[in-house]
Parts: sequence; structure tokens; C-alpha cells
Amino acid sequence: MANFTRIKHNELMSKAVRANGFVFVGGQTPDQREEDVTGQTRQVLKKIDENLEAMGLDKSHLVSVSIWLKDITRDFDAMNAVWAEWVDKNNTPSRATVEAHLRTADLLVEIAAIAAE
Repeated sequence: MANFTRIKHNELMSKAVRANGFVFVGGQTPDQREEDVTGQTRQVLKKIDENLEAMGLDKSHLVSVSIWLKDITRDFDAMNAVWAEWVDKNNTPSRATVEAHLRTADLLVEIAAIAAE
């Protein structure tokens, strides 16, 4: 049986799980949803940093990221500008960005990530 480490978990999900040399950071959403996509993206990336740090890693270990935007036509460029400031330019992960019907009207972005140890 593999050895798993789970952080910030409850009966429904874990914020991050370490398994077989990878860390899976579940979909992160912003707490302050009155902000625009720029502010929401910054909040989400900060949460990813915190979850990676709790597992002893940083964003240079990212191998794959999935981004969901409520309105990709309106918000892609603004989200991408924040992403470009944040991402480790020497260790960019693979990435997919899609439009999705997110859980609430004020939720503009959700991001999940996979990192390798």
C-alpha cells in the first residue's frame, strides 16, 4: 500500500495529497469573491503556494496546472498577467485553461495543480 499524506482534509476532500512522488493540490478558490479576476487569481495562487509549502515544495516543482475561468473571453488576459508574474519562468508547468460554469456567480477562477517531488 502506498504511503499518502493529506493536509487540510475533511470528509469530502483534501486541499493537497502526497502520493507516489507527486503532490496533488485540489481546486483552490478565492475567499474574497468581491474582487475581480486579478485579485481572485492572486488569492488562489497564494493558496497554492501555501499548500505546496505545507508539503515541503514550491512552485518550481509544478508539473501540471488546470485553470477554470467563469468567462474566458473577458478574464483570460487579466488572469494570465497575474500568472505570468507568479509562475517560475525556469520551471513552467504544462497548463490547461478552460471556461467553466463555476459554483457561484461571484466565483471567477479555480486552479488545481500537480507537483513532483
